[in-house]
Amino acid sequence: MTKENYMDIALSLAESTIGQTSPNPSVGAVIVKDGRIVGMGSHLQAGKAHAEVVAINQAGEQAEGSDVYVTLEPCAHYGKTAPCADLLVQHHVKKVYIACVDPNPAVAGKGIEKLKQAGIEVEVGIREAKALEINKHFFHYMTHKRPYVTLKAAMTLDGKTATKTGDSKWITSEEARHDVHRERSIHDAIMVGVNTVQQDNPQLTTRLPQGGLNPIRIILDTQLSINRESNLLHDDQAPTWIVCGSKANTNAFQREFPHIKLLKQLTPNVQLAAMLDQLGEMGIQSLYVEGGSTLQGSFVADKLFQSCHWYIAPKLLGGADAYTTVGGSSPEKMLDAAQLSIDSVEQIGSDIKVIAYPKQEVE
Repeated sequence: MTKENYMDIALSLAESTIGQTSPNPSVGAVIVKDGRIVGMGSHLQAGKAHAEVVAINQAGEQAEGSDVYVTLEPCAHYGKTAPCADLLVQHHVKKVYIACVDPNPAVAGKGIEKLKQAGIEVEVGIREAKALEINKHFFHYMTHKRPYVTLKAAMTLDGKTATKTGDSKWITSEEARHDVHRERSIHDAIMVGVNTVQQDNPQLTTRLPQGGLNPIRIILDTQLSINRESNLLHDDQAPTWIVCGSKANTNAFQREFPHIKLLKQLTPNVQLAAMLDQLGEMGIQSLYVEGGSTLQGSFVADKLFQSCHWYIAPKLLGGADAYTTVGGSSPEKMLDAAQLSIDSVEQIGSDIKVIAYPKQEVE
């Protein structure tokens, strides 16, 4: 096999753990000796053994003189585990192939330098694009100290998200809704506006046949006007946080719901940029925004999103009074529209899933 083939195996190991290693990245490692794979591993959970450790333990004495393929630069610092770069040096591996450099300031080239200083040959950049995609949430957070924001919407072919009465169940197929639950499971947090809570009384949990991690549920509710009987205030399936404005009566609410975390802003109206900074400080690396048109429109207007996941059903709702995907005021000229690059188009059940990125994110 080629070095690209071995790295592909490591990448598949990393990809299988997306969403379950936060706040750590997903990493895979493969160890090759004399043309045979003698060890492989992935990082399964924060605080547990890193991919290189699992692979080295599997390889045992055969690690000496081997080639190591790892999807992310080996760490060079002490965290909950010892540095992986040191481990590779101790086992006298011959060469390390690295898909991409770690943007974490605690690593950022230091792991590579440790390996080189020990006389280990290092090659960086094999399958780099795939490695960057797998850990895009982690990399964005490390660079910007804010969560990676994904806007999600389910709509009819003519761009409607609900009838004039607000009814939206169900626009898309069961297969598409299953895919949404999978996306929820790989994000740290999910966000909706209070209007969505009042209309749908959602659970905002991950409901997959094999189970899945539940994201933190975040509600944007400026006045703390949420219905006190809402599911999100009473079930314990996942933590619920509420972002509110400076004039909200938080004391009374907190006495009634002491288990709900309130993120009170410094301004009467919630400023999304400041809110994202606060979520970043609290360690939220990825945010899945499922809110209605008002919330989606705010993120679009402020240019505070990194990707769009649009699920499009083969239905025509019609009507100027039906709800649209992105609310707010439209610009006067088409030139001022948010410019996107379509990354993928996939059929899921009877529906189409489109993933697009703001052009400035990919150019």
